[in-house]
Amino acid sequence: MNDRIIKTHQFTHPIDEIWKAISLADEISAWFIKAEFQPEVGYQYTFTHEQTIITGEVLKANPVYELVYTWIVSGTDVETTVSWKLEENPQGTLLTLEHYGISKYPGETAIFMFENFKGGWNTCVTNLNKYLSEK
Repeated sequence: MNDRIIKTHQFTHPIDEIWKAISLADEISAWFIKAEFQPEVGYQYTFTHEQTIITGEVLKANPVYELVYTWIVSGTDVETTVSWKLEENPQGTLLTLEHYGISKYPGETAIFMFENFKGGWNTCVTNLNKYLSEK
């Protein structure tokens, strides 16, 4: 069973723009999911998409380089972890997004959730790139 999804994407945008897009509630809500979020360690956040609510706690917030939080989908008691790492380079900013702990879901649910998250994170990176390009 795969446990970790890793997405990398090279952005031409400055690191501070990407940091704001992934860490400020109004920006997260504009391109990703309705968010009650603050990039502060210990903050209990809520993301809401239609009937799905995702909650968790910010574990690490190192502006403008790293943001890590737990991820609990409503209706489950499984806690996974999402990590965003940003690195400046001559082309702009390299994003490495990881979602891990997915094998904690029981049996076939883990396989379903892995595939669901994998597709979701692909869309997420695409939407983030589009959002930044249109700002």
